[in-house]
Amino acid sequence: MYKWFVVKRILRGALIYATVMVVLAVLFNTVREQTLYSQIEEQIRQETMNMQNVTGEQMIQYRDNRREELYKQNWLDRTYVERVTYQAWSAVTFNFGKATNMRSSQGDTKVTAILGEAIPKTALLFTTVMVLQLIIGILLGLKKAQKPGGKLDKSTTIMTLVVTGMPSWWVAMIIIMVFVYGLGWFPSGGVTTVPPPEGDLAAFLDVLWHMVLPVGTLLFIGFWGTSFTIRNIVLGTLQEDFITAARARGIPERNVLYKHTLRTAAPPIVTMALLSILVSMVGGSIIFEGIFSWPGLGKLYWVATQQNDIPVLMGSLALSTAIYQMGLIILDLIYGFLDPRVKVGGKA
Repeated sequence: MYKWFVVKRILRGALIYATVMVVLAVLFNTVREQTLYSQIEEQIRQETMNMQNVTGEQMIQYRDNRREELYKQNWLDRTYVERVTYQAWSAVTFNFGKATNMRSSQGDTKVTAILGEAIPKTALLFTTVMVLQLIIGILLGLKKAQKPGGKLDKSTTIMTLVVTGMPSWWVAMIIIMVFVYGLGWFPSGGVTTVPPPEGDLAAFLDVLWHMVLPVGTLLFIGFWGTSFTIRNIVLGTLQEDFITAARARGIPERNVLYKHTLRTAAPPIVTMALLSILVSMVGGSIIFEGIFSWPGLGKLYWVATQQNDIPVLMGSLALSTAIYQMGLIILDLIYGFLDPRVKVGGKA
């Protein structure tokens, strides 16, 4: 039954996510606890600085009691297995606590608030790029597959080989040199002008103006490879007997290409599209976002690594893993609907 397949696939995804969180909790546990010990000692020192009219013995007793209280509050008095399990459970339930050093633009130390500011910016940039990349890649790939070995196919294949070998950071720096410092047409980075313009329309156009260079750079690098992949997928479908029969019945080539061929080749294309969007949307790009000063998840991860902010790192990795697993589950569930040859849970 299909419903049991859905249940099993969701449970398997949840198990994989929990396993990854346990592994991350083990890896980050030592550094996290060292940071907590330092924070607790600093907090106790700040509290005792303002204490007056107390003896040395009372001061020592207060510090010991306060330290024991804070250790218990942060589960530092438990066994290693309990501490790791608690940290993994906190990550699974998205209870990341407060950041060690980082702050949101509003001064909030909650990890969820910090992540909440970075997620929309990364999603905006990379989802826009992937949607445009897929549209151009599908249209160009279909044209290439119509006449394999033709002028369009050969020229774009050469361009694919050339562009694929270019590092994205190198292309981004060249584009910045030309269009920012050479021509002065676009800003070098950021999401909005400082201070941002007033009015909804002006703010929207300002964001688009700042997106032109990063979107254009990623689009120029990515759509060549996408079109080449789609060309190879569609080329095999065009050689099927039902395509030959459709052409023999006099069906227009446009209908053959966009209805019969594209529908049959949809599963691998949807797989590639969904995975590409998920990977780029939730993970961002550390180097690319740094070059364009784009305040997304990639740059946030880099800053958190530099500042040794373990709660933010755990939050970023947990969120990325969760969304990626959700995407894989959704992909498996819709795969059977796109290809009637797939019989999930059916009998031979």
